Amino acid sequence: MPDTTPPPVPPPPRLSPGEVEAVARAAHEGQTDKAGRPYAEHLRAVAEGVRRRGGDDEQIAAAWLHDAVEDDALTERWLDGAALSRRTKDIVRALTRRPGEPPEEYAARILATPGALLVKEADLAHNADPARLAVLDEATRTRLAEKYARMRVLLGQSWLGQE
Repeated sequence: MPDTTPPPVPPPPRLSPGEVEAVARAAHEGQTDKAGRPYAEHLRAVAEGVRRRGGDDEQIAAAWLHDAVEDDALTERWLDGAALSRRTKDIVRALTRRPGEPPEEYAARILATPGALLVKEADLAHNADPARLAVLDEATRTRLAEKYARMRVLLGQSWLGQE
């Protein structure tokens, strides 16, 4: 009897690394960081930090998109339908802070999501870069340094947050 099982349907193509970068850059177009620099510079630094730490393509894609939903640059619906791996989507969701969410819950979600901690490490390292913080006023610099240090503690990190 001949096999009449239909051949498996191949998964839809995923966004290439360059396409993910282009989507992230377009989504954050016109946004700046606290120092007034183009926001895409932060995304690039986080993606590069993930790569240097041995992250894979899924984690690098998540690094490019890590703030997109939180910053309303892209919607949760966009993320649901995006041609990305389930793991990349899970990492982006884990790194998306929710309004009013306690830092402990945010950190627990990151720790519970495979691959998310490495992306958060790269994000915190760039955010806490002394050269980046130095251009901010003292009150903002102090507030952010304390915030980043607290998150490192919650994530069980002893590194100083510097590249």
